[in-house]
Amino acid sequence: MIRTLIVDDQSMIRVGIRAILESQDDITVVGEAENGRLGVEHCRRLRPDVVLMDVRMPVLDGLAATRAVLGPERAEGHTPRVLMLTTFDLDDYIYAALQAGASGFLLKDSEPEDLLRAVRVVAGGEALLAPSITRRLIEHFIEARPRRLTGATALNGLTDREREVLRLIALGMSNAEIAASLFIAEQTTKTHVSRILQKLGLRDRVQAVVFGYETGLVTPGAR
Repeated sequence: MIRTLIVDDQSMIRVGIRAILESQDDITVVGEAENGRLGVEHCRRLRPDVVLMDVRMPVLDGLAATRAVLGPERAEGHTPRVLMLTTFDLDDYIYAALQAGASGFLLKDSEPEDLLRAVRVVAGGEALLAPSITRRLIEHFIEARPRRLTGATALNGLTDREREVLRLIALGMSNAEIAASLFIAEQTTKTHVSRILQKLGLRDRVQAVVFGYETGLVTPGAR
């Protein structure tokens, strides 16, 4: 059973999301919060698997709440996955949330099946890399940011194959697509991805995408 926590300042949004999630046999809602501070408190107490976190909220915004939920002060032995809820305003909150460890984004007007898929994907340890949301956001903000030189140096610790896999991850490819592109087995791709994340100290694929853009391995608009 996937335990979820809904953190959003709009009661109608919370009610709607709860109804969709609780219509499924494998998902349950363990709590709701109307601001980031309560969301952090509920997360530490209720220990959900997935937190659906609004970006803009009173008292404590989604960015600060995400940092608290995933940072050093998180509940001992508990690291939930954070799925950001956004109206796609293209603001710095969203990019910073990626850096803080959010596992992906979901538009508030998404279809119910997209919401359910997103929850299951991040609960399973993957990142939600919808090209229409995450990649566009990353490109938008990377264009205005200097290249991260320390990260670029870290690339030297990767093999040529691992660098190529990381480049394809940053382009938004799935493991199956990477395997087909490089003519290797999908399991081999998964092994490469795991080693890349470990070597670079990255949490998941979302952070790998950010890293790829920040270090200049991939440039905005690349295909």
